[in-house]
This record gives sequence, C-alpha cells and structure tokens, in this order.
Amino acid sequence: MTTETDEIRLQPCEPGALTPDELRTLFLFEKLTDDQLAWIAAHGCTLRAPAGSLVLREGDPAESFFVLLSGTVALSRRVGRDDVQTSRTEQRGVYMGATNAYLRDDGVPQKYMASMRALSDSEFFVLSAADFGALMRDWFPMAIHLLEGLSLGMRSSQAAIGERQRLQALGALSAGLMHELNNPAAAASRATGALRERVAGMRMKLGKLAKGKVPPDRLIALLNLQEEVIERAAKAPARTAMQIADLEDELGDWMDEHGVTGAWDVAPVFAQGGIDVDCLTEVQSRLASPELLDQAIHWIGYALETEQLMSDIEDATGRVSSLVNAAKQYSHLDRSAHQWIDVHTGLDSTLVMLAHKIGDRIRVVKDYDRTLPQVPAHPAELNQVWTNLIDNAAQAMAGAGTLTIRTYREDDRVVVSVGDSGPGVPDEIRKRVFEPFFTTKPVGEGTGLGLDISYRIVVNGHGGDISLQSSPGDTRFLVRLPLSEPASA
Repeated sequence: MTTETDEIRLQPCEPGALTPDELRTLFLFEKLTDDQLAWIAAHGCTLRAPAGSLVLREGDPAESFFVLLSGTVALSRRVGRDDVQTSRTEQRGVYMGATNAYLRDDGVPQKYMASMRALSDSEFFVLSAADFGALMRDWFPMAIHLLEGLSLGMRSSQAAIGERQRLQALGALSAGLMHELNNPAAAASRATGALRERVAGMRMKLGKLAKGKVPPDRLIALLNLQEEVIERAAKAPARTAMQIADLEDELGDWMDEHGVTGAWDVAPVFAQGGIDVDCLTEVQSRLASPELLDQAIHWIGYALETEQLMSDIEDATGRVSSLVNAAKQYSHLDRSAHQWIDVHTGLDSTLVMLAHKIGDRIRVVKDYDRTLPQVPAHPAELNQVWTNLIDNAAQAMAGAGTLTIRTYREDDRVVVSVGDSGPGVPDEIRKRVFEPFFTTKPVGEGTGLGLDISYRIVVNGHGGDISLQSSPGDTRFLVRLPLSEPASA
C-alpha cells in the first residue's frame, strides 16, 4: 500500500549509461535517427530501483519520463484509503511517468496519474519531463498538434455531451415530476368541484327540512345524529371492494323497503363510509318520524360524501407535498453540498422521481438494511448515480420485470445494489460499460456517459467503488461507499 509518508529512495541516476545502439533496441526509439538517439543518450540517465521501492507517487509533480529496461513494476491508483493495482508488467521498453509532458496545458502543472512500485530489482532509462516534452515538440510537430487536438477535443466533447446529458436528465425528471404532480392536482380539482355541488345540496336539503316545520328538538337531534354517523364512518374498519359491493346491496334493499328515494344512488355513499344496516335502523328509531327519514338519509348522505371528498382533497394535496419533498431531497437545493447522509433517503426520492419511467409493469423490491450508519457524501451527485443505474435497469427490462434495490454493510463500506431481471450484459461488453462514450443503446438514445459519470462520482468523488455482476435474469451494479472521510490529498 502506498501512503503519503512513503519515501522515494532510489539510487542516483547514472548519466550517459546507455549508448545510441542500446537505445535503438527499445521499441519506443527504434525508428529514430542516429543524431536523435545521440541526443537522447546525452540527455538521459539510467536509474536503479531496489525491489519494493516506490519509484513515483500519484499526485506528485510529473518531472520524469521512465522507460523500463529490466525488472517488474506495478502501477496503482488511490481509491479512498486503498491502492488499487491497475497494471503489472515486466515488458522491456514500456514507458510511464510524464507521458503527457509534450502537451501545452496553459500552465496547469502536470502530475503523475498513478503510483509505480518496483516489485523486483528494476532498471529504468529516465528523461526529464522538460527534455522529453522539448524533443517531442521539436521532432514531431505535426503529431503533437494532432495529439493536442485529440486531447482537447476529447475533453471538450466529454464536457459538452456531459452537460447535454445533465440537461436531458433534468428535462426528463421535470417532465416526470409534472406528470406525477398532475394526477393528484387533477384529483383535487375534481373533488373540489364535487364538494361544491354537495355543499349546495346540503344547504337545499337543510332548507327543505326547515320548511317541513321540524320541531327544534327534533332538528337538534338530527344534527347530533349526523355527527355521530360521520364519527362512526371515520372509525369504520377498512373493507375490500367485494365487501363494499355486498354492503351496497344490503343498504339499497333496506332503503327501498323504507321508502327512501333514489336509494341506489345514496347506498354507495353510505357503503363507502362503512355505514351498515344496523346504523340506518338506529337512525330510523331515533328520528321516530317516518316522514323525516327520506330527507334525513339524503342529508346525512351529503354530509358523508362531503367528508369523503375532503379526505380525497387532503390525500391529493398530501401527495403533492410528498412529491415536492422528494424533489427537494433529490436535488438537495436546500442543503449543503457535502454532508453525512442516509443512502436510503436518496434512493427513495430517486424512485419517486423516476416512477413514470419505471411504470406499472416493473415490480420494485426494496431490501434495505435500516441499521446502516450514515456515509460522508455529496447527496445530489449520488442521486445522479442512482438515477443512471435505475434508469438503465428499467430500460434493460424493457419496462417489465423486477427492480431490486438492496443495501448492506461489507467491512467498512456501505453497499448499494441496483439489480434487474433483464437479459444481462454479454461478457464482451461487460468490461467496457464504464468507458466514456460507450453505449449499447440505439443512436440518439444514449450518450455513453451515464456510467462513466457514475464511475467518476463514486470512485473519484467519494473514494468508493462501482462494479458490475451480470447473468441472464440477474444483473447488479454494486456501489461501495466508505464509512469514513477519504484521506485528504
């Protein structure tokens, strides 16, 4: 493992140790002229590194260009507090270090992109970054222009397409949010219109009761009876659709027998409110006036329907509030950029935001370990990762299947698994899924940056790891996040 306290202890470089003929045996220099080889031999030196020694450290200024002459070396990248070995070689002539020294980068200092350790006694031919950059620009000007254009073009394209993808994701999420908001808003609007009609009906029915010269004590009893029925409806146990239908039949028959007009219109209101025949019988006995029963039943029915409509409005507005809250959780507009978070909050808000894409034919299974500790993270960035993984899973299943979100602890990391029951990822593609611009989607449907962005957010931004396991019917992306703050650079 490479640490910041590891010292680079190398034997002094020996100037002029390689002759031009010896340099010509290296594939990197074999096509150069005698004069060019002589220049390189004069400006380079030979460096020996004992087994186990650190030759260069990731993040240090890239001051030297190394060519392996003998021995075995390993390159590694820092991921959080761990070093991940990226390559191991003993091939003579391979090069590393200041490999981009020839690029003009507007004064931005070049740094080593990886650490290199000698696994056995090794020997290198070394050029300074300044000399290597100068020879490349002087001897191969056209190639340098092409390489600089390629490097700049790749970065510009990646930035532009990445920005485009973020805008497309924002547009898709906005459309989804509007779609989700429209349903409860429309329900609230319909319920409000119906409520207005029912309140008007209640006023008219109350007027008719008053015109019927109902004794004051009987009218007060009727008002009390209405409140009792509404309270009983609020406490009524939940019934299945079949039980409600059976209850409607029983209430309709009772009302028909007792001369209630429009019984089959009123019965569903009482059944929906959980009012049974025993309650109607009690209403009849307490009124002690057969001529008032019809109007009293209709009046109580209006009151019950009014309560039901107000509950519908409350549910609809509550749904709107929960969607707005999910959008705030998803975007974290009202929170600091970096904080300790519960990963389940972001997963749940992302599922809400993507509900329109997931659809009704995908079954969502949430297997959460709610005992997991919080992790240090940029929540809005992690939500972008969840969005990419869940969206890809939904597309892989073509809108039908099982989406499984699982969380668990693995040593000192929290693992989030996003799995789908799609056809799987072929072996020849699996190793390329995190490459920028690589996509299996049709032209126009994917930029090939979703998983690349996710990889950079998890690995570079959070010191974690993301991997893919896939077989037909069981594909999982595993995101591992450290439970502690990554070491500062």
